[in-house]
Amino acid sequence: MNVSFYPEVTDGESAVADGASAEWHAGMAPEHLLPALGELFCGEPSRQSATIALSAKRSDAPAVDAFVTRAIAEGVIDSALPFDDHLLLATSRRTFWQQARPWLKATASGAMPLNYTVTQECRHPVRPPNAKGVIYERYFPLIGMTLSLRTVDPRADADVFSAWMNLDRVAYFWDQKGTRAEHAAYLEERLADPHMHPMIGYFDDKPFGYFEFYWAKEDRLGPFYDAGDFDRGLHLLIGDAQFQSSGKLKAWWSGVLHYMFIDEPRTQRLVGEPRIDHVRHIAYMHRMGFYTLKEFDFPHKRAALTVLEREKFFNDFKF
Repeated sequence: MNVSFYPEVTDGESAVADGASAEWHAGMAPEHLLPALGELFCGEPSRQSATIALSAKRSDAPAVDAFVTRAIAEGVIDSALPFDDHLLLATSRRTFWQQARPWLKATASGAMPLNYTVTQECRHPVRPPNAKGVIYERYFPLIGMTLSLRTVDPRADADVFSAWMNLDRVAYFWDQKGTRAEHAAYLEERLADPHMHPMIGYFDDKPFGYFEFYWAKEDRLGPFYDAGDFDRGLHLLIGDAQFQSSGKLKAWWSGVLHYMFIDEPRTQRLVGEPRIDHVRHIAYMHRMGFYTLKEFDFPHKRAALTVLEREKFFNDFKF
């Protein structure tokens, strides 16, 4: 499909003058526009909008109208404006990045019907089972690498996870030095916990870190604030220090946060509870849009309760 993009459209005439249009055809689905939009928005982090000129025959008008209605309903575009023999399909950066496709590779948590259960006197939504394999994948043009998040396989991942846990800089905050068997058992436990989804992060095919996603309401954090049904939190460690360089650091942070929001559209807040003396980590969270709601005491540490609002993330962050 040949699609032309137009910069920051202010009027239809300037848009159509900039290049050729896409040709609508029967059977076209709105998601067919996403890969091309992804190339544009991923390659230009400061771009806020894009317009696609779509041409179609007058006899196809009813079907094209249905296509546009569906495209808006599915969040692929924000609006459509007729101009000569084209439709100018406009979308914003904020709208585009809330698409689960093509980033999410497994069924979204948001597809789970809303039912409730009780865990230790906490009433919360029933959580979906953890899918296996690659869950999220995204190419970052600025560093020329692909980030993927893959559900932990305790047998396959125990070696690298144990090596990371026994690093002094990791053990200082996690305090979980131990044997391979102990660490494999830890991963098995996390994988079996309905409110957690443990994953290994990869750049291309190189594992670099461990990410422990959790639903906050039924977590140990839940009683310390007014937790929403779909608030989600994160524990993490970066085992390979080369992936803490500025470009790669921003890439995996943006990918991880993006995954947490698109996996469940009802998630309005992301939360964290880093140890209060993990100053560098907290400072970077603030750079990513988090704020510190308060400090509080867990039995094993004094922590900062950090919060990132969905609206701020999609409005402000440059992916």
